[in-house]
Amino acid sequence: MNPILQILESLVSLILASSSPFRKELLAKLGIEFLTHAPDIDESRVDGETPEQLVYRLAQEKAAEVAKTQSGLIIASDQVATLGSGTQVDDEILTKPQSHEDAIKQLQQSSGNTVTFVTSLTLLNTDTNNIQTIVETFKVVFKTLTIKQIDNYLRKEQPYNCAGSFKSEALGISLFERLEGDDPNTLIGLPLIQLIKMLENEGVDILENQ
Repeated sequence: MNPILQILESLVSLILASSSPFRKELLAKLGIEFLTHAPDIDESRVDGETPEQLVYRLAQEKAAEVAKTQSGLIIASDQVATLGSGTQVDDEILTKPQSHEDAIKQLQQSSGNTVTFVTSLTLLNTDTNNIQTIVETFKVVFKTLTIKQIDNYLRKEQPYNCAGSFKSEALGISLFERLEGDDPNTLIGLPLIQLIKMLENEGVDILENQ
């Protein structure tokens, strides 16, 4: 590794354990320097695991995996979207659509229903081994949609890399009746309000570090 890069990395103690451009963009909103390091773990759901338990476990596993090679404050998160409450074993988890037809079916399922986003957040301090983990939910209540509305939306935005077949931060907002949650950033993938509290617990004040 380039010696200059090694020096720069040693000065940065905040690591985002993710390759998600959405999470990277969200964390950048706080105006603090950070590195990104994508963990390589098995994200399969264990039999008998609720969506809430799944994301809780995966956030901790992601942080632990990155901690094998990185030191500092490691931020890890995981998210699933479900047609249930997120607390039941039989809650159906919405995946990324494999085709336009799959996306139509997903949005037909969501039409007139509530989709619950279950998002976990872990902050691991590798110096003290202190770990904080929370799970936060955010509900999206969908309008009753026509096939034409669904098809027009999908052809316009093509959100085929998004679980549930929509992007809430763009034209997808037109699909919703209302949103229910404490932090809109949670819906996109990183609960910033909770993260700020966790960082404060580790002695990092965002406003003092601007």
